[in-house]
Amino acid sequence: MTTDFTPENVPVPMGHYIGGTLVSPAGERQIEVNRPSDGKFFASVPDAGTDTVDSAVCGALQAAKKSGWSTCAPRERTRALYRWAALIEQDELLLQLEAACSTRPVTLAKSTDVASAAETIRFFAELADKAGGEHYATRHSALGFSTAEPYGVIAAITPWNFPLSMAAWKCGPALATGNAMVIKPSEMTPFSTVRLAELAVLAGIPPGILNVIHGLGATAGAQLVAHPAVGKVSFTGSPVTGAAIMTNAANNGIKPVTLELGGKSPQLVFEKVNDLAQVARCISDGFTGNAGQVCVAGTRLIVHKNIANELIGKIRQNIAGCQPGLTWNSASRYSPIINKTQADKIHALVVTAREQGAEILTGGTFFTETGEGAFYRPTLISGVSNDMDVVCKEIFGPVLTIQTFTDEEEGIALANDSVYGLAAGVYTRDFSQGMRAIKAIDAGTVWVNRYGRSQDFIIPTGGFKMSGIGKDLGRAAMEACQRHKSVLIDF
Repeated sequence: MTTDFTPENVPVPMGHYIGGTLVSPAGERQIEVNRPSDGKFFASVPDAGTDTVDSAVCGALQAAKKSGWSTCAPRERTRALYRWAALIEQDELLLQLEAACSTRPVTLAKSTDVASAAETIRFFAELADKAGGEHYATRHSALGFSTAEPYGVIAAITPWNFPLSMAAWKCGPALATGNAMVIKPSEMTPFSTVRLAELAVLAGIPPGILNVIHGLGATAGAQLVAHPAVGKVSFTGSPVTGAAIMTNAANNGIKPVTLELGGKSPQLVFEKVNDLAQVARCISDGFTGNAGQVCVAGTRLIVHKNIANELIGKIRQNIAGCQPGLTWNSASRYSPIINKTQADKIHALVVTAREQGAEILTGGTFFTETGEGAFYRPTLISGVSNDMDVVCKEIFGPVLTIQTFTDEEEGIALANDSVYGLAAGVYTRDFSQGMRAIKAIDAGTVWVNRYGRSQDFIIPTGGFKMSGIGKDLGRAAMEACQRHKSVLIDF
């Protein structure tokens, strides 16, 4: 698989993907999709109307019943999902679509996004026959057990920051448990999800089991959530949108929801660590990866005052090498901001922090000579307080605020002083101190002496507080894609 490519030469699968066919109904308005790297037009997608949403959902329900996908032996689904994963790894068009209109540089998309999507599908394929019911001890003259059944149709709405990975997180457990799906990717990064669905059919997954519709959240997304044939909803995105989806689902059938929402994750560094240079690398990667456009980005550095200056110096050295580049060039490693509107929001928060008395240690400006592509410099901000927007609001950009503490209790209190609770990083060589921090920090995921996920898909991910409810990945995601029926039989 090559890496460098010319985006103008990429064949784009335009239209909704319903029942194994690309469709673009007349009368639906077109949404322009621009490339983040240079701001240029890439292609268009239709904004799904009521008839399109209904066709996708009802078609998915019928496909699940008629194809036998929901009733076949689980190992049959395993084999189909394995074939799908192999095609994902091999497909050059999938890689190019991911890189061309998203913020993911092609080399990183190949080594992480595509590889991770394939491995996600394999992981859930392996669980297909291992997520069933349970036998319960009861009196000798009776049999008590539960059965696990698919919901039928699961709706998923995915974000723009990691379009391929997020689609795989949703599709893997839903399809492995026998459900059909209708997925709405972000209108800003829609095309790799369509190609993913095309590859599913090529792998032998019946047409109509995985469908993709396009459109805005307020129109297509809202109609999808409200459709009476949708049994469950999974969403990754902002807390405001998550709350609206939860309300919509409750008002239209009391549907279960999985919500992975925003974050403002702390990186808590105690005085005694094993390797300060390694800590600096973890922190640097934790807020500059994908230019900070990551839900779990570690954008709040909380460091013991005795090592703060030395650590900050090492972080500055690390981020000095971040340079912008077109996402379709193999040499590029640093991501653009998704669009100018988001970039301006990031910069406005930085400017406001400076006006409120914070100090910009480095960054705080855009890279120049990048055309219409919005590349923001990695930014370090000190002299901040918890009432500043730059500290308490999710920035979704490469901006790290710096606060210091003098004792363990103060450090943990600063880490917990947020409405979010998605993730946290802890750095210490004191095992007991690390364990105390794990128990005390109010977050759904805590990493110790590292920052970020691994390829251990068995470990679930999800947030506390305003960062959401439910879990993606792991056995928890499989269970969330099934409804359980209790049975008691008298002999």
